[in-house]
Amino acid sequence: MAEGDAEASVDTPPYAVFYCVIGAVSAIVFTTLGAAYGTAKSGVGIASMSQKHPELIMKAIIPVVMAGIIAIYGLVVAVLLAGSLTKFYKSYHGFLNLSAGLAVGLSGLAAGITIGVVGDAGVRAAAEQSRLFVGIILILIFAEVLALYGLIVAIYLYTK
Repeated sequence: MAEGDAEASVDTPPYAVFYCVIGAVSAIVFTTLGAAYGTAKSGVGIASMSQKHPELIMKAIIPVVMAGIIAIYGLVVAVLLAGSLTKFYKSYHGFLNLSAGLAVGLSGLAAGITIGVVGDAGVRAAAEQSRLFVGIILILIFAEVLALYGLIVAIYLYTK
């Protein structure tokens, strides 16, 4: 074994890559679960609302679009983490990348659940009382920001 290989293997255990991969998987899986839940739950509200007010369907699709954006956050982080894998991977970076994946993944899951619940009740309420529309949109924006916070933390951890 060469001298450079011995030094490289001291802080590059084989499991370090595993933690990075789990971080990438966590990022995409949890954000996609949140986006899917938000889309499904909001879709139920849209379907119920559209029976009485079919003209409001395009206006009510905003929660579905916002839920879909959450999955993009996880995709971005997962691609960044997967692209950072090298032959000699330090355990420090493995744990950082696991944390980055969990940060964006779990915050995306929470935001997706929030968007689903608010979107379901919001589109039904806005169909009955149009003055509620702006308030519902503001609540949805604040729910989306939860996932954006996770993305910011994940990118910060990735750059360390």
